[in-house]
Amino acid sequence: MNSAGLLVDSFGRVREVVHEAVEGLTEDELAARIDPDANSIAWLVWHLTRIQDDHLAGAFGGEQLWETRGWRDRFGLPFPERATGYGQTSAQVASVRAPAELLLGYHDAVYERTLDLVGSLTDAELDRVVDTAWDPPVTLGVRLVSVIADDLQHAGQAAYVRGAVERR
Repeated sequence: MNSAGLLVDSFGRVREVVHEAVEGLTEDELAARIDPDANSIAWLVWHLTRIQDDHLAGAFGGEQLWETRGWRDRFGLPFPERATGYGQTSAQVASVRAPAELLLGYHDAVYERTLDLVGSLTDAELDRVVDTAWDPPVTLGVRLVSVIADDLQHAGQAAYVRGAVERR
């Protein structure tokens, strides 16, 4: 397997966990919080998808689907245009309510775009610096691994919350 294949497989695994965590749940179940300040499935999936959309758009010099394909309007969240969920308050987390079809639609659109972007990458392209705000500067390879790690953590959290919600 080459690097591009490894990345495609990794993002595919994120998608699988996201679908398992979301499919078949009602909007109320997706918004349920197992503690008053805990993250809901809806927020976790929205956030991980926003991070993937944001970070890949930045790394490849493109636009975010959130803005260009109408996802922001479809969600209708009371956040600034570029909000990704990072550093949000408990009240902001609670305001993320969406049906499964909307969450999965946005996630799948970002996933498909991700495959288009990473599916033919070469090893040499992974060394390209995409963020000079850090020391050392961040390469494309490091940024992609970071997104995958963050996505898998949040998808796993969503799966955990689903288990707790279903036991109620």
